[in-house]
Amino acid sequence: MKRQDDKQVLRWIGGILTLILFLGWFLFWPLNSYVEAPGNATNLRSFVQVKGHPDPGKGSFMITSVALQRAHPATYLVAKAVPYLSIEKADDVTGGQSGATFDRVQHFYMQSSINEAIANAYKAAHQQVSRRYLGIYVLQVEPNSKFRKAIKVGDTITKVDGRHFNTAQGFQKYIGKQKVDSPLTVTYERDGRQHQTTHRLVKLTSTRAGIGILLTNNMKVKTKIPVRVNPGELGGPSGGLMFTLQIYEQISGHDLQRGRKIAGTGTIAPDGSVGEIGGIDKKVIAAHRAGATIFLAPYIKPTKLVLKYEEGHQTNYQLAKKTAKRYAPGMKVVPITSFKQAVHYLKQ
Repeated sequence: MKRQDDKQVLRWIGGILTLILFLGWFLFWPLNSYVEAPGNATNLRSFVQVKGHPDPGKGSFMITSVALQRAHPATYLVAKAVPYLSIEKADDVTGGQSGATFDRVQHFYMQSSINEAIANAYKAAHQQVSRRYLGIYVLQVEPNSKFRKAIKVGDTITKVDGRHFNTAQGFQKYIGKQKVDSPLTVTYERDGRQHQTTHRLVKLTSTRAGIGILLTNNMKVKTKIPVRVNPGELGGPSGGLMFTLQIYEQISGHDLQRGRKIAGTGTIAPDGSVGEIGGIDKKVIAAHRAGATIFLAPYIKPTKLVLKYEEGHQTNYQLAKKTAKRYAPGMKVVPITSFKQAVHYLKQ
């Protein structure tokens, strides 16, 4: 009888351990994907400081975000069941980069969008502002690049063969004239220090040579009236429009908020045009939860060609409007193509 009782106890222990292991796997085992969910909508007043120019508005401009979490079996199933949650492959989110490299690139995108926001806002307010082109920022180094052991993501290339250009196109045009396997001397900055390296160019296309990197412009702005923007943990370029509005409100002294909670999203270009972003449906929900009554959404004309490549075959504005209708009743979604148009709408 005792032996049978011992076997029963062992079976119970085995069953409990199996259940614990299953629950641990179900709740904590990381999958090779991410769950995207509505993040936060945060008042930009706490992020922006313009010397001698406090925010005159009684309402708020709000920057919206998407919450990104590594998926586990439990959260994966939840995301499949909840319509406004989505599952993205890890490589689609990070581009195959490590977590640290991905965070560094997102931080750069945020800083770039802040620089463009300052330049646009100060120019619109007729305040002194100037741009200084630093060079080309390295977003990714291709596996076939001869420079891959020297140049890293986050470096800024300032010269090639001793020549500095004021646009990425200038650098690309010069390099494109060189031959495959010809040596190129690259001067670059990393953590405030200057380095130099020489390697051979690789074949990019049938007619063109290159370093073998993905790049973007690295630019800084200088203003007569000091401005400081601290985005905290936020990353990416999608806050450009809202940062521009917040900075403009403070530097110009115009009350565009007029007591309203205004959320939105969209990149900002040097000419003030507003570009599309990802996850706008999550941002609309985040804005609604924070009490926003107006949502500024990037707008592009929904042609057949455009819709073919859009997320869910819907433009940002179409998806935002559809999401608001279902999850944010009472919120007005406004189509925006430029910073100037956003200011005009808010003044009206």
